[in-house]
Amino acid sequence: MSTAAQKRDRTHYLYVFVIVAVALGIGVGLLAPDVGTALKPLGDGFIALVRMMIAPIIFCTIVLGIGSVRRAAQVGRVGGTALLYFLVMSGFALVIGLLVGNLLPVTDLQLTEELRAEGAERAAQAHEAGGTVDFLLGIIPTSLPSALTDGSVLEALFVALLVGFAVQALGERGEPALRAVEVLQRIVFKVLAMVMWAAPVGAFGAIAAVVGATGVDALKALAVVMVGFYVTCALFVLVVLGTLVRLVAGVGLFSLLRYTAREILLIVSTSSSETALPRLIAKMEHLGVSKSTVGITVPTGYSFNLDGTAIYLTMASLFIANSLGDPLSLGEQVSLLVFMVIASKGAAGVSGAGLATLAGGLSSHRPELLDGVGLIVGIDRFMSEARAVTNFIGNTVGTLVIGTWARQVDRDRLRAVLAGELPFDEASMDPAVVPPPVSAQRAPQHSALPVVSADAHR
Repeated sequence: MSTAAQKRDRTHYLYVFVIVAVALGIGVGLLAPDVGTALKPLGDGFIALVRMMIAPIIFCTIVLGIGSVRRAAQVGRVGGTALLYFLVMSGFALVIGLLVGNLLPVTDLQLTEELRAEGAERAAQAHEAGGTVDFLLGIIPTSLPSALTDGSVLEALFVALLVGFAVQALGERGEPALRAVEVLQRIVFKVLAMVMWAAPVGAFGAIAAVVGATGVDALKALAVVMVGFYVTCALFVLVVLGTLVRLVAGVGLFSLLRYTAREILLIVSTSSSETALPRLIAKMEHLGVSKSTVGITVPTGYSFNLDGTAIYLTMASLFIANSLGDPLSLGEQVSLLVFMVIASKGAAGVSGAGLATLAGGLSSHRPELLDGVGLIVGIDRFMSEARAVTNFIGNTVGTLVIGTWARQVDRDRLRAVLAGELPFDEASMDPAVVPPPVSAQRAPQHSALPVVSADAHR
């Protein structure tokens, strides 16, 4: 077996380590809560390491994607299709959340002064975040380089679009810039591969901290809304997304989930879908979706395609109102939730954004319910895992569906990758690299499929 194959095989142990670390973290959190809480910086540090990679990866991917497409109208068509798709899917998520949320039994919960203070604090955070105008102005960075250093996904996306179109307009004179960005992308993916070896430590610290701070008893009274939320997310993923990807792309949902299983495990252990964003970009390119489509759809989806967040805001609002004995009317439900979904776009990827958006919406529509935000603070960390996974799966399916509509998917490569004939190179995380064949029998199939993006097949 070659050196590259050995490196690929060693990456399998990494995710075994993550599972073991999660189990150990739960044990430490239950047996020694104070110690578990003190380990929180380990999880925060790992997420920070991954977050620092997101802006450069988005920049490189979009510049390469747009710069290599000669027809600007094509990029605009993909972007418009993506935004329309995100809007429709958010609507589906809202409807499902409303249906299940109104069917849940009312739980009798009492507010303590501590919980009331927590709700007020979240409202203050939401107020400081600003409104829609501040959000739109915030997309424009202070300078071109600052878009890659401030940590804002939308700023990086905005600058990458400008640079990509500029390189595209230069034509052949822009080729040296594209080659330089391509080299930079390979370096960034290699750094990311190195960072991922810290995943077990980060997962251990994150899980130990949340279990140590929350405990088992604190979750019992809120089991109804937790289970209801998990079931709702599962229904949305299996029924809505599963049906959509089968009808449009002709791909089974479970095949797609198996392909992205490592990313889902990473999200569950860190409770942040941001940790999987760079890997999703690489994997969707490897799957056969063109660079331009991936470069536009994935980063935009992470800010605008928040299906799990829409379901969370829906059910959390209904739960708080019902628990405080002041249910929302149907009109109030629709008005409040539309406001929250719009507001959540500007807080995508921000830690605690779900609670802040929830508090901000209740404060503006039904201030008397604001104190109830403190009711779900204890389980928000656990709900955020399902929220993040649902957002991630929604963006995975959305990228493949939009790519299929735009005819930007290499169908032969798609089938080969999902069949395991073209494995993703975990050692370099470079979508342009295909590891050696897993068996001699599969070697001819590998050689028949060139390692290029779908742009070359049109």
